[in-house]
Amino acid sequence: MNWDIISQSLPQFVAGFGITLKLSVIGIFGALIVGAIVSLVQYFRIPVLRHIATVYIEISRNTPLLVQLFFIFYGLPGLGVKLSATVSGVFGLIFLGGSYMAEAFTSGYNAISKSQIEAGRAIGLTNLQLARYVVLPQGLTASVPALAANVIFLIKETSIFTVIAIPELTNTALDLIGLYYNSNEYLFMLVVAYAIILIPLSILLTWLERKVRYASFGN
Repeated sequence: MNWDIISQSLPQFVAGFGITLKLSVIGIFGALIVGAIVSLVQYFRIPVLRHIATVYIEISRNTPLLVQLFFIFYGLPGLGVKLSATVSGVFGLIFLGGSYMAEAFTSGYNAISKSQIEAGRAIGLTNLQLARYVVLPQGLTASVPALAANVIFLIKETSIFTVIAIPELTNTALDLIGLYYNSNEYLFMLVVAYAIILIPLSILLTWLERKVRYASFGN
């Protein structure tokens, strides 16, 4: 292991680290919004929209992110829609993540007692009011473990962005390996960079899951 090579390539990896982190945050935030909306549409069985939501989830979950990125970046220009690599990457992450987040939210909503929903309807609450005051507060708590797993999954999926030349961590490592052939050093830095992101985040999310679990039992 040549530490001089590692120190020389540190600025490139820092830049790639920042891009990976930025795209992950934007993509995950967008996926949470999409997932919450799609899951509510399915939970309340809104006509027409729930069928669209089901089709979206099936397509998103059953096609690889690689294929989705190729379609967004290379296919959409043929339809007159041209997006930059960065925007394509974010849209791809949101498209994929939204379906996983929707399923996570739905699993939390299904844990809510049906009697609460019936009681809400009995006192005249609309679907919007039920979602705001009954479904979301309780469903979100029950969904935390699945949502946390999806967050980790989506961050790791950013490594696929290299196929559309976004200079994130994996792309940076591959470019440097192609130029200087120092595979051990650059792959070591790639592992360390992802560990710096994922290990603290995993610890934080595990702590959050534990706190939510204890809160649900009134502790």
